[in-house]
Amino acid sequence: MASSAGELQRNHHMTPTQRIARKTINFLARLLTDTICDIEADSLDRLPLEGPVMVIVNHVNYLELPIIYPRARTMVATGYSKAENWENPLFRAVFNNWDMIPLDRGEADVTAMRKGFQALDEGKVLFITPEGTRSRHGRMQKAKAGVVPMALRSGAPVWPIACYGGENFRENLKRLRRTEYHVVTGEPFTVDGNGIRITRDVRQKIVDEMMYQIAALMPEQYRGYYSDLASATETYLRFEKPGRSNLSSTRVDALTSGIASQPAPA
Repeated sequence: MASSAGELQRNHHMTPTQRIARKTINFLARLLTDTICDIEADSLDRLPLEGPVMVIVNHVNYLELPIIYPRARTMVATGYSKAENWENPLFRAVFNNWDMIPLDRGEADVTAMRKGFQALDEGKVLFITPEGTRSRHGRMQKAKAGVVPMALRSGAPVWPIACYGGENFRENLKRLRRTEYHVVTGEPFTVDGNGIRITRDVRQKIVDEMMYQIAALMPEQYRGYYSDLASATETYLRFEKPGRSNLSSTRVDALTSGIASQPAPA
């Protein structure tokens, strides 16, 4: 019999002090981000409370983590952040409590990859930004394929999340204006290698298919490298039910209708 979310969270090796600290940090993060942003993120409630689950998110700036992480209902989340963040004592304390995994950028960080696999084996919800670096301008960049081996080997469901609106955050802050920030959670899928040899080109093809699922969740002007949805394929993706792809025309139309007035990223 599967354990309940409450049992899983109690067995997550968190002491009472750590649980109190987690709730306090999450409360303060929500309070701060609600003060500077007008956040639409109700769809985060759709994320599972327990794993193994992978969540892929486009990377605009540093707002994704303090906005998404404290609003996801799960208490068994983890994710990657650049190792330099641990040099800051405050960030180190927060990220350690959030169970984040330090990642050395610019090289294959085998230790970080192993910790990611371990997190999935332990039934956690693993957040990943496949683009690797912040775009700042809000438009999607070409993703790196490091997420693909984890999706293939774990077989974990992958939930796509699109974030948009935060690219104007700094300018709005200077003018003491709140930034409209949108978080859209899409339909999950798994990744199947179809029994073929997974070469570098195939890995890139797979991660591109994954990123198109994110692109379909946001207005056209933010899709960047993945703007041509008509060319998107789903050769390596498997959905729980037919027609649940985020690329389905009805879903794309529903999400993009009525937002033509959204300002394009600078």
